[in-house]
Amino acid sequence: MHCPFCGAHDTKVIDSRLVAEGDQVRRRRECLACGDRFTTFETAELVLPRVIKQDGSRQPFDEEKLRAGMQRALEKRPVSVERLEESIVHIKHKLRASGEREVKALMVGELVMDELRKLDEIAYIRFASVYRRFQDLNEFREEIERLSREPARQ
Repeated sequence: MHCPFCGAHDTKVIDSRLVAEGDQVRRRRECLACGDRFTTFETAELVLPRVIKQDGSRQPFDEEKLRAGMQRALEKRPVSVERLEESIVHIKHKLRASGEREVKALMVGELVMDELRKLDEIAYIRFASVYRRFQDLNEFREEIERLSREPARQ
């Protein structure tokens, strides 16, 4: 770490403490050249993978786009904002845990459907109907029957 006062390259850590509920490390440093002290904060860089769209284009993961799609499916359904936010956190965690630099949009869509299925079956059917491009009533019926055969997932 460079000294912000004299620009020297050698500094030493005097004290380290966890802050922000353990998500950040606060370090007190001292410049070995000029003796001035300063504080730095260190956090983990958690990068989400890029999304490969069906047309082959790539774009950064967009949490707001994810949230908007899930909110649309959950519109007028009895699901709290807190539960929606927990689901978004789960999806982001699974994407990071994949260890991939790029994931197909299909994978993101499947993660969204898994979370919506846990939150609200109607929202799940709404999302699935658009995502899977249901063409007629029979496709809706088949998905509802499949959903009713599965054990309840909470």
